[in-house]
Amino acid sequence: MRSSRRALALASLAAVGALTLTACNDDASSSDTAKTPPATGAPATQAASPSTAATTPAASGSASVPAGGAGSGSATAPAPAGSAPAAGTTLKLGDAATVPFSSGSTKGTIALAVTSIEKGDPADLAPLNLGDKAKGLVPYYIHYKVTNAGGTDLSYTSVSHMKGLLADGTEAQELMVIGSFAKCKSESLPKGFTNGQSATSCAVAMSPEASKVAGAEYWGEPYTLGKGLNWK
Repeated sequence: MRSSRRALALASLAAVGALTLTACNDDASSSDTAKTPPATGAPATQAASPSTAATTPAASGSASVPAGGAGSGSATAPAPAGSAPAAGTTLKLGDAATVPFSSGSTKGTIALAVTSIEKGDPADLAPLNLGDKAKGLVPYYIHYKVTNAGGTDLSYTSVSHMKGLLADGTEAQELMVIGSFAKCKSESLPKGFTNGQSATSCAVAMSPEASKVAGAEYWGEPYTLGKGLNWK
């Protein structure tokens, strides 16, 4: 019985891993990552890439860039909602949802909105050296905005767990970038990310040429993959 359960678990990991690509940019240097100061509190969380995920060799000096916010600014934070929207809720692009947020021991409240889904060009991926792994795939860039809607300083945490949804509603393949990728910048939230501060971030989703990325799903806590918040 134990062996059959183990086989089932490994099969499940393989299925998830098949939907994730990891890439590194040979142009990434130590200066790329120096812009994000080390976390002084809880480390930023990031969806782990299963060992079965397709990977490319890591470039020297490159580092994993957690998905968080680049381009911070002040904004009026929406009033915290009494409870998070139910799993499966669908919002229009640009509409924000107020949800609880946690990163390690840091807990707070954020207002999250997917602002646009931009179709890229397969040529955009050339610096990432994906080779045949990206053959027949088109990148889409999911741009989203994070606003601190609570009283906790969220400096250096990361708001990730953003996935693309294909036109038929199925999950798009994810691309996790190691190093810098100018087409879709993603960094930890900046220093001093207190109530009312906003930042933007980006996630890369891959679609077969015959389809398109038509929506996005946030599946961070308190949600789970396939049962999160959707934007279309």
